[in-house]
Amino acid sequence: MTECASPASVTAVRDDDRPAPLTLTGVRFGAGGPLAAVRVADGTITHVLPARDGDARDLGARGERVLDLDGRVLLPGLWDAHVHLADWANARHRLDLAGLASARRTADLVQRHGRQVPGDSVLFGYGFRDGLWPDAPHKGLLDAILPDRPVALVSGDLHAVWFNSACLALVGRGDHPTGLLREHEAHAALAALPAPPDDVVDARVADACRAAAARGVTGVIDFQFGDTVGDWERRAVRSRPAVRVAAAVYPSHLDAALARGLRTGSDIGGSGGAVRVGPLKLFTDGSLNTRTALCQDPYPGLEGTDHSHGIGETSPGDLVRLMRRAAAHGIEPAVHAIGDRANTLALDAFEAVRCRGRIEHAQLLSPEDLPRFAELGVIAGVQPRHATDDRDVADRHWAGRTGRAFAYADLLAAGARLEFGSDAPVAPLDPWRAIASAVSRTDDERPAWHPEQRLSVRDALVAAARGRRLVRVGDPADLVLVDADPLAADASGLRAMPVHATMTDGRWTHGPY
Repeated sequence: MTECASPASVTAVRDDDRPAPLTLTGVRFGAGGPLAAVRVADGTITHVLPARDGDARDLGARGERVLDLDGRVLLPGLWDAHVHLADWANARHRLDLAGLASARRTADLVQRHGRQVPGDSVLFGYGFRDGLWPDAPHKGLLDAILPDRPVALVSGDLHAVWFNSACLALVGRGDHPTGLLREHEAHAALAALPAPPDDVVDARVADACRAAAARGVTGVIDFQFGDTVGDWERRAVRSRPAVRVAAAVYPSHLDAALARGLRTGSDIGGSGGAVRVGPLKLFTDGSLNTRTALCQDPYPGLEGTDHSHGIGETSPGDLVRLMRRAAAHGIEPAVHAIGDRANTLALDAFEAVRCRGRIEHAQLLSPEDLPRFAELGVIAGVQPRHATDDRDVADRHWAGRTGRAFAYADLLAAGARLEFGSDAPVAPLDPWRAIASAVSRTDDERPAWHPEQRLSVRDALVAAARGRRLVRVGDPADLVLVDADPLAADASGLRAMPVHATMTDGRWTHGPY
């Protein structure tokens, strides 16, 4: 769509700290769109005026500030609809293990880093992916290089940890046979490690939010493990984040949230709407890389084992019970489901409860489940970088089924609403990389992986903006200005899209203004 909305005006409640009204002229109205002017006041879009309707500068005739954007493209602000924000913020300060091809090479890198950064505190690394490794992670490999200093390595999908003996002893698991812990065991072990002080984490999170704003992000759904609502209440009291935040609730904190009368969308921390309560996060299974995603068919090589089909995290009965309780009090569920069996169970639960909500990941789907997303009104929260990052692992462990893996085009054709995220730190918090992966289905020189599942740039932009196609009168003033037209960009151009400025709630959060 390229047409502009008709000139109109709205009345918004004034917030004393809001900036003065502002008119943006000379903007390209959407990808491939015409020149237009947009007026912002009280955090809201109050006018959209096509350039052909006279001098757009008349919108600023009240003595308000007018900015000429010189033909830059104006888009709705982008969201990352699935982030583990504190994990991402901390991972930016940890040893990067991405791309290493074996356990031995990972241990060698840890050894070099340990020599360069000596000390006795826990040495953290992040990003190993052992799904294709020829050797297995084992505490003995790490003990041989750093026997006395605790080493904690977190997998790229956040579903496994690899500890040496010193680190196992630190969390009371000195008797663990391998040092490789998965799923609940991994999360409990990480939670038992000494955590950075709140002020350190909060400063890192604030910096990560500013970095996200620099890539056009105006909001995130934060699925950080723990008391996410409590953490964001503390941060919001201190300062307003550079992005909007919807803070997830985990089952261990559901009773407390309900006792306070919190609902999805409730303002927290006195933030004026910048920080709100998000969905209830529930799990049906694990992940592909750890071979714990719950599938209809067994994993090659695991046939006959207890977990040959993956791991079920929440029983169907408990899933329905928790969803029904939360929904009855206004908290919408977000259900993690990766394998095809897990997605069927999640959709069955939504059908039983009949509530709004989301399925996070939706990576492998049975054909008969595709239309159920639209029929049940369930949003598919997907991460396009996973499709390109995990194509080789999927080809091995989901052999013969990858035609229905990361099936974004099929979901869209079936009427589903897609919302893009990164799952940061699993992938970098950068919506343009997600858009490029969805459009190209490759992140390297190889041909597109299942090109039939590619999306158009327009559809990818909508999924990255939580369903917003154009800026319209009455919308929140959450905007991004880019220096190039996304419709004219190839995949590399999309990944490197130059973001000129970002505005959230009428406030510049990135750019020269």
